[in-house]
Amino acid sequence: MAKANYIGRRKTSTARLYIKNGSGSFLVNGKPIEDYFSTKARLNIAKLPLTVTELDGEYDIKVTVRGGGITGQAGAVSLALARALDDLNEDKHSVLKKHGLLTRDDRMVERKKYGQPKARKRFQFSKR
Repeated sequence: MAKANYIGRRKTSTARLYIKNGSGSFLVNGKPIEDYFSTKARLNIAKLPLTVTELDGEYDIKVTVRGGGITGQAGAVSLALARALDDLNEDKHSVLKKHGLLTRDDRMVERKKYGQPKARKRFQFSKR
């Protein structure tokens, strides 16, 4: 096995993934993935690379995820997992690429500007 440490990022979340051949255990911050990502949608986002490559249950995966919210963390886990599977199985690259799983989603929260209550919202304007 080549490199065992893979990084994925989304918004302000960072996921560090360790992968090895095994029975299919998937731990996120020491908990089973089903317990960590309680909603089905976020669980599906995190496990999407395994689903599309049909490699579910072939690897033992351990993830440490920090920062951001639960949705950003699911996206970060997905990217790290896609990078790991791409590195370990060269033949799965086209499948992962087709589903857009190897691309880092660079959208971030826009900063708040001075003279405004939020990033784009303006205070009410009165002509008179």
